[in-house]
Amino acid sequence: MEIKDLKLLIKMITETDITEFEMDNADEKIVIKRGQQSEIIQMAAPAAYMQAPAAVTSVPAVVAPPAVSAAPAPASGDTINSPIVGTFYRAPSPEAVPFAEVGQVVEKGQVICLVEAMKLFNEIEAEFKCKIVKICVENAQPVEFGQPLFIVEKL
Repeated sequence: MEIKDLKLLIKMITETDITEFEMDNADEKIVIKRGQQSEIIQMAAPAAYMQAPAAVTSVPAVVAPPAVSAAPAPASGDTINSPIVGTFYRAPSPEAVPFAEVGQVVEKGQVICLVEAMKLFNEIEAEFKCKIVKICVENAQPVEFGQPLFIVEKL
């Protein structure tokens, strides 16, 4: 896909309320996801380039300007947001102890919840040492990309 076609596609997507677009063919794959914080466009190199010895191994990304958010950001504290669309779970099973509770201090890399998407359970880890101030989502509720899951205080 040429740059002018990609720009036209991005313009068409941003003028609608579509939050996710994916196109996949034999030569390339394009994924456009819109969230509260930014739009991320990923485009894989055509298959012919992937077989060449000097192939580009990373997926180039174009970051568009932030989308207008309908929900205001929390008044205080940092947030840990959902990296994907799925279902939020506070514990590994219904009878298990939750990964994190309000008031608990969690270390960087510690699992704080699960987000299930397409039958896969994704562990969401704390990106920094912090104290959980508020849990923004009820257990087993759907979440969107970029939606705040926790309000935290960095330590």
